[in-house]
Amino acid sequence: MEMETISTFAKKLWCVKKQLILVLTPLILLPLIFGLPEKEGKCLYVVLLMAVFWCTEALPLAVTAMLPVCLFPTMGIIPSKKVCPQYFLDTNFLFLSGLVMASAIEEWGLHRRIALKVLKIVGVKPAWLILGMMITSAFLSMWLSNTATTAMMLPIANAILESLFGDLATLKENCKVKEETEGQSQVKLHSLPSEKQILSIDGTDGMVRSNGRTAQEIRTESEYQMKVWKGFLICIPYAASIGGTATLTGTAPNLILIGQLKSYFPECDLINFGSWFAFAFPLMVLFLILAWLWISFLYGGLNSRLCVKKQDERAQAEKKAEAVIDEDYRKLGPINFAEGSIAFFFILFAVLLFTRDPKFVTGWSTFFNKGYVSDATTGVIIVSILFFFPSQKPSLSWWFDSRASNTPYVPLLSWKKAQECVPWNIILLLGGGFAMAKGCEESGLAAWIGAYLQPIAQVPPAVAVMFITAFLACFTEFASNTATIIIFLPVIAELAMFVKVNPLYFMIPATTGCSFAFMLPVSTPPNSIAFASGHLLVKDMVKTGFVMNILGILSVSLAMNTWGRAMFSLETYPDWARPVNMSSTVTDIQFPSDSPFNLTSLP
Repeated sequence: MEMETISTFAKKLWCVKKQLILVLTPLILLPLIFGLPEKEGKCLYVVLLMAVFWCTEALPLAVTAMLPVCLFPTMGIIPSKKVCPQYFLDTNFLFLSGLVMASAIEEWGLHRRIALKVLKIVGVKPAWLILGMMITSAFLSMWLSNTATTAMMLPIANAILESLFGDLATLKENCKVKEETEGQSQVKLHSLPSEKQILSIDGTDGMVRSNGRTAQEIRTESEYQMKVWKGFLICIPYAASIGGTATLTGTAPNLILIGQLKSYFPECDLINFGSWFAFAFPLMVLFLILAWLWISFLYGGLNSRLCVKKQDERAQAEKKAEAVIDEDYRKLGPINFAEGSIAFFFILFAVLLFTRDPKFVTGWSTFFNKGYVSDATTGVIIVSILFFFPSQKPSLSWWFDSRASNTPYVPLLSWKKAQECVPWNIILLLGGGFAMAKGCEESGLAAWIGAYLQPIAQVPPAVAVMFITAFLACFTEFASNTATIIIFLPVIAELAMFVKVNPLYFMIPATTGCSFAFMLPVSTPPNSIAFASGHLLVKDMVKTGFVMNILGILSVSLAMNTWGRAMFSLETYPDWARPVNMSSTVTDIQFPSDSPFNLTSLP
């Protein structure tokens, strides 16, 4: 009876866990205010409070992001007039522009046309098809949200898989078939709908046959097909997460990096849309290839069929899958005026962002006052056009044809559609990140924490990069990647200044590592969507994601110490990293000549 009471009480506690977190966390953290230096203690209290709320989602993420507006001014950390502007910096407008462009692409189905075209090109052999899925998902997630990309690609993948392998329920049943050692097996099998075959039972020899195949062969083939099915499902969210790292607008942590760089280092102008793409795109391609090889190896896609044509049952299934892709693409019909227009503005959007100030050549921003035009300006110009550009081809004859229908004028995008598609909570989340960073900077909290990180000065920088990437990749498995980078980036920036290493050398890997959440269904919304299909197990994601994290860490480390080092002059400590308000604790530190953080020791 006592155990039953305890169990009931525990269940009730679990039901109100969020309310308990909301009440108890502020009380548990109270000693920080009284036990630490005044401003630093208060700021750390707010930061940890928000970190707990973000990680547990006790409050909606966007609501937690607004806490600095009330807590920073009332606790005397920074005034409201300094907090509120952080919620709509030009970085937020760049992100908003990307989201609006994405909603227009989704509105007219251009993303589906791109996906099916890529799949037609790569072919339908499992490994090539997985590669096609990953390329398409990665490309789309560079511009669309990772969640929207995954939600769009999974139905396409399922349609192809059903044409390749038939009904999933039957496939699972065939995987359970076991031959009896006694020799008198009575197993009832159902055929795959795609094969349209009737399996007969031969009771005399205990073997189930279909076109001469034994039960063991059927089970082996079904297990192979199930592995490939899992590979298809798991590659899409992973590729979407990888692809989002290639552009500034691809994922929120990239924009957090830009916002915090502008806050901490106003004179740093090395990172913009073009320079980030030049660094991150090769990294994305490298990681995508490694991920494809690993997923294909793990889930049965890498075999002799990759390059050799065989006329067998698999070849027949592949022809059916190819027919499904061709049919779906044919149903889209020829590209219409609206799709062509969106494609044009999408390309123009990308080209203008790349060429504004690419660093290695003179950009078009030189035609305007220096420092006046930003990526946000470019983005808003292009997306504003979408709200009045016609979705139907204009015709002069319409004006003079009295019989022509007087249909309402329809632009490429309506504000109602933009409102529905744009995740405004992410805009607030970005703003909350910038406000938190401002509080950490103004209160001196980041410098105070950085002063306690002196032991890291004994770690070689290249090793520190791998530690930082690995730590954030692990942390973001349990928390939002945006919340993770918001919490840790100010500390990492202060750490870099403390040990006199180019801040970008630590901040870029940290930002990229926050997108490497592959091990758990709860790590990212794309993982959750794929897991919700019911065909993946947690152990599948852990087994695949663990190696994916290692590959990601190694890829980032390679990028930072090769082309990243050359692009951003990472071997030197730059002048822009010595802000006027830097703590004397940081500026006065001198390292011995044999310190691994001596400027000449960077790898």
